[in-house]
Amino acid sequence: MIKHLKAIYYFFRLQYEKLKFFFSINWIKTLYFNFKMLPYETAKKLPFYFYGSVKFTSLKGSVQIEAPIKRGMIGFGQAYEMTTRSSKMAEIVLKGQIIFRGYGQFGKDCFLMVGNNAVLDFGNMAGMASRGKLICTDEITLKTYARIGSECQVVDTDFHQMINTETGERYEVTKPITIGAYNYVGRWTSLLKGAVTPDYCTIASNTLCNKDYSHLGSNILIGGIPAKLLKTNISRDWEGERAMLEKSLLLENRFKVTKGNH
Repeated sequence: MIKHLKAIYYFFRLQYEKLKFFFSINWIKTLYFNFKMLPYETAKKLPFYFYGSVKFTSLKGSVQIEAPIKRGMIGFGQAYEMTTRSSKMAEIVLKGQIIFRGYGQFGKDCFLMVGNNAVLDFGNMAGMASRGKLICTDEITLKTYARIGSECQVVDTDFHQMINTETGERYEVTKPITIGAYNYVGRWTSLLKGAVTPDYCTIASNTLCNKDYSHLGSNILIGGIPAKLLKTNISRDWEGERAMLEKSLLLENRFKVTKGNH
């Protein structure tokens, strides 16, 4: 009897969670973005899901998905962190091109800007957590599992032309950024023009990255203002966390019921 009551309870709880998830999706923005930005055969599969409030300031650019199409594989405003509230500040300015190599996630209240002729290359399972800012005016690449923590900024431009007041030399305004595979970027970190990190790099919270760190090798911890090498032979346990990450981030795993779940 108790076993049957438990089964009924879990059944209704699962239905409740499905309904709650359904109503968390901004269906107007989801349908509009997919059918505006993608060919019909791709759009009808709804690979992009938008959660909560988001402003489309410009959608003059293009998006491309270089992976098998799955429903909701790319989430914007996705709730996968400890914080549950949104400030309704999410905004997208898309004038250039975004290439997705697989699944991707943006947390709540992110600002995403891809300028004219700029290219944002988003690797499989790359993501940016809540209140992040990603401003691409030239080229930004996030490789596989490049995970950016909350309140970080990735900006490949100085915005304004700077000059040497003695020589008249004009400094570069923009320079590409590359974030290596299996990187974890701690909270409040800034990655500015010219930043390049190697694979399996951990970046401590409140760090400034503004140059090429790839010569330091993989499995490293860097941090500071500006960043410097802090530790070698260290990495996030990606293999140990993979199942947890895929369960919390991939839509098709969200309501899977497996033996022992209860």
